[in-house]
Amino acid sequence: MGHVVSIPVIVAALGYFVDIYDLVLFSIVRIPSLKALGLQGQSLIDQGVFLLNMQMIGMLLGGILWGILGDKKGRLKILFGSIFLYSLANIANGMVTSIEAYAALRFIAGVGLAGELGAGITLVTEILPRQIRGYGTMVVATVGVSGAIMANFIAGHFDWRTAYFIGGMLGLVLLVLRISVSESVMFREIESRQISKGNFFALFTDRLRFSRYLKSIMIGVPTWFVVGILITFSPEFSKVLMVTGPVSAGNAIMFCYLGLVFGDFASGLLSQLMRSRRKVVMLFLGLTVLGIAAYFLQNGQSPRIFYGVCTLLGFASGYWAIFVTIAAEQFGTNLRATVATTVPNFVRGMVVPITLLFQFARQQFGIVNGSLLVGFACMLVALWALYHLEETFSKDLDYVEG
Repeated sequence: MGHVVSIPVIVAALGYFVDIYDLVLFSIVRIPSLKALGLQGQSLIDQGVFLLNMQMIGMLLGGILWGILGDKKGRLKILFGSIFLYSLANIANGMVTSIEAYAALRFIAGVGLAGELGAGITLVTEILPRQIRGYGTMVVATVGVSGAIMANFIAGHFDWRTAYFIGGMLGLVLLVLRISVSESVMFREIESRQISKGNFFALFTDRLRFSRYLKSIMIGVPTWFVVGILITFSPEFSKVLMVTGPVSAGNAIMFCYLGLVFGDFASGLLSQLMRSRRKVVMLFLGLTVLGIAAYFLQNGQSPRIFYGVCTLLGFASGYWAIFVTIAAEQFGTNLRATVATTVPNFVRGMVVPITLLFQFARQQFGIVNGSLLVGFACMLVALWALYHLEETFSKDLDYVEG
């Protein structure tokens, strides 16, 4: 276990911590920040969705950019570059005076945020022995998602502009720690070889390779149905479910990510004990179904019960670390960073079509039935993808894609 608490694992974990802090901070400070810019009423939702989508589009494009660079230039350069970009964007977010500037900076922050998790997971899976690499990715994810709890705490005790400044400064401090981290040996071994590295389009030119890639994305979709719909719009759902007191999105996010901390830890530990990635993801998808059922079956409950269900949903969605690890383990060293960086960001980017589908279904069938239909579709594609993916627990990762 000594390898698991090595400097690269700790640094990757802290990088993801700052990444998650910024990722959820906008959702938490959306209302006060938009009100400070002069918006009110329906505009708080409309412009909030617009800004969130700008961030997610940035993450989609950034995932491709950083993934390609990670395989061409190295995992460490991406860890440095991505955190530097989103730290500066964070600080600039605290200075915005218009919606246009806010949108541009959420896009830039999204581009920066996109590189952190994939590069960190790729580095950790390549430097740790195969028997314990699941523990390493467990540490990265568990420490990382707790950044959401800190974001809610900071936003609750400081002005929204200060909360952005704190996130930016945390990132810049982390850059100093990164100086002591070494590059992956697997990447160094292929760095000078004349082989195709970071060829994003190679994922689409071979049928079997594309199938692996698509399935790696699909198994993560339910997590962002939970976070992007059920948790983000929890104030609206709580009114329909007749919760007996006010429910805030910030608290719902905090309790969801509190559950995620324990879920990521449990899923990582179970995958090591059961010596299987697929069985654990299947187990947690089952828990997600139970969590969604509990969410909609509560009627006239207290906010405390509602937040408890949010915690359960977060725990059930805690196979995120295993999901990204599976993606990294599916591909060779010359495409691994590209896959591990783009896959989680494509899943995050699925928030855009999921929210659009939710808006359509809500208008046709009502907010509860509409969201259940969307959730059922997300779960169906995830189960199909998982069933057709290979087990990668003991897979030797020291190879390249042809």
